Amino acid sequence: MALQSQPPSKSKRGFASLSAERRREIAAKGGAAVPAEKRSFSQNRDLAVRAGRSGGSASPRQRSDA
Repeated sequence: MALQSQPPSKSKRGFASLSAERRREIAAKGGAAVPAEKRSFSQNRDLAVRAGRSGGSASPRQRSDA
């Protein structure tokens, strides 16, 4: 029994298994699954600004010595 050299097959999973049309349908929905009252950054601009400013400060290693 001879082994044949075949390229590895990649199984399509998740979005790769969907048709392009179906992927577009899902993408068009965006964040619609989340109710407006739960989208805190869209409701409170100051909260979004504070979160943006503190985003990098919580990282364990500073990149200043890179």
